[in-house]
Amino acid sequence: MVDAATPETSAPKGESRAFEADVSRLLHLMVHSVYSDRDIFLRELVANGADACEKLRTMALQNDALLGGDTELGVTIACDPEGKTLTVSDNGVGMSHSDLVEALGTIARSGTRAFLEQLGEKAEGSNLIGQFGVGFYSAFMVARSVDVLTRKAGAAEAWKWSSDGQGAYTIEPAAEADAPARGTRVVLHLSEGSEDYAEPHTAERIVRQHGSAVPVPVDLIEKPGAEKRRIADGTAIWTKSKSDISAEDYTSFYQSVATQFDEPALTIHYRAEGRHEYNVLAFVPSTPPLALFDPLRKGRMKLYVRRMFISDELEILPGYLRFVSGVVDSADLPLNLSRETIQDSPILAAIRKGVTNRVLSELDKLADKDAELFGKVWTAFGPVLKEGLYEDYERRDALFSIARFATSKQPEGGRSLKSYVAELRENQTDIWYLVGDDAKRLAASPHLEGFRARGIEVLLLSDPVDAFWVQNALGYEGKPFKSVTQGSADIANVPLAEGESAPDDKDMGADVASLLAFVKQTLGDAVSDVRPSTRLAESAACLVAGEHGPDRGLERLLAAHGKLSEATKPVLEVNPRHGIVASLAARLQGGGDKTVIEDASFLLLDQARAAEGQPPVDAAAFAQRLTRLMQSALA
Repeated sequence: MVDAATPETSAPKGESRAFEADVSRLLHLMVHSVYSDRDIFLRELVANGADACEKLRTMALQNDALLGGDTELGVTIACDPEGKTLTVSDNGVGMSHSDLVEALGTIARSGTRAFLEQLGEKAEGSNLIGQFGVGFYSAFMVARSVDVLTRKAGAAEAWKWSSDGQGAYTIEPAAEADAPARGTRVVLHLSEGSEDYAEPHTAERIVRQHGSAVPVPVDLIEKPGAEKRRIADGTAIWTKSKSDISAEDYTSFYQSVATQFDEPALTIHYRAEGRHEYNVLAFVPSTPPLALFDPLRKGRMKLYVRRMFISDELEILPGYLRFVSGVVDSADLPLNLSRETIQDSPILAAIRKGVTNRVLSELDKLADKDAELFGKVWTAFGPVLKEGLYEDYERRDALFSIARFATSKQPEGGRSLKSYVAELRENQTDIWYLVGDDAKRLAASPHLEGFRARGIEVLLLSDPVDAFWVQNALGYEGKPFKSVTQGSADIANVPLAEGESAPDDKDMGADVASLLAFVKQTLGDAVSDVRPSTRLAESAACLVAGEHGPDRGLERLLAAHGKLSEATKPVLEVNPRHGIVASLAARLQGGGDKTVIEDASFLLLDQARAAEGQPPVDAAAFAQRLTRLMQSALA
């Protein structure tokens, strides 16, 4: 199946030769180190057969007599479970005696490479796969011995090459009854433990997984005497014109490549042309894959080179697009020795960049064209896409364009940053946000009261990644992101919404100022400061972070995962116009029982923690204080 096109030379019949290499050790290395997946051997043999057919197709352009009456080129796999053999045949160009010596007798001598060198510029656009001349030897991973029977196109002689892969091989004339009329037949005598490869279902599975898009048809003979059955038609859907592919065809391919049963929400099919040329067929699912939040964040794109499957382990798309499935097929990529891992080349980097940008662009177009469908996509994959806001600074603007958020005005979600900024309030200079782990609790947070009174919309960020990306984001369209739970709420210059009122420092009298000083003294190290709040309108108190350090939401998330070395002391903000605050201030001013005011001070702190979903600082002490306060009120 591996072949080379070189002039025929005379040779004695029935000779034995040693491999032109440090054989035993090198073959052992080839068999046990180059390939990690034993199934790969069949991919290599099918690829070699496809190459042989492509070579003959190219040569027949100048000499159509080479094809004779056999013009339908292809590869055939024949299984013999009882005989424990697997045979891979092609009716391609075949090999002469000297070709066998060159191609199979010298390890890493690639017949394909030699053929391409002979073609020169004419090789451009050919579908030849072999590069290193080592794929054939992967057969010894599963075979105790291998026979190659071959006849070169247009030649009378047929030859048989045989080896057990231990250090030598034989070449002798093939019996006419056993030899192919043209092309090559590789017979694998399977080793102990590899007999399953002679089973038809195994061969079909491997071909469908690794070689279903080779440029020639692949047929399967399930047992000796059985009829051929086509398992690959020699076409690849991604190479076809969109006009030739139905929606059903796209859906069927999507379900096979993504191993899902839904319909794709978005199909992306194009051919990139220019400096690098490659075909892309990618799908955005309508429902999340089961492994969407797999910590390994493995991608679902398959890489093909000249329609031959190479790998599904490469990160063609970044981790935050791991839900996108499909294929990328390029003829430009260089291959490493094993062909299982592509070299980290500038070409691959360009493909990654191009495909990623195109997927984001198509998502943006979908958002404009079909907001309802895009809303479903964002609901399913928004938490994953937002990982890119943290990881991919280069494409942050593109991600901001498609990102959708729940807000204090639109808690059901679907708000874009573009529409948010377009409706900023008078004198509003910041994009305000609130981070937490529960969307409903965020919507009811007391931190929003003052913002709501002034008609300021606040982003409600309840996905875990939100606490991280928003810390690193510089802003959007010149408007910085600012947390409603960190620092002072600089919103006094934003006018109140019609019919609304909000607390103001000017409303705080001396009695309240004295109370805040007392509360701060009482709480001691539990807080860093106690101050009047401009962000509260209905609640008595809330906790905020200082101007510097982590936001309250981020700090809670880090603490929950044991990533916080030392918690910062929060600021307790008190609503100076709240009834409870006014009563406490009057009691303190009138010389009332300070024990009650001390208990109330700690209860204000625990109440603020409860509004964030946090437990009291000291549950037992909280219960005792609440009991005392209730008894005092009921006395």
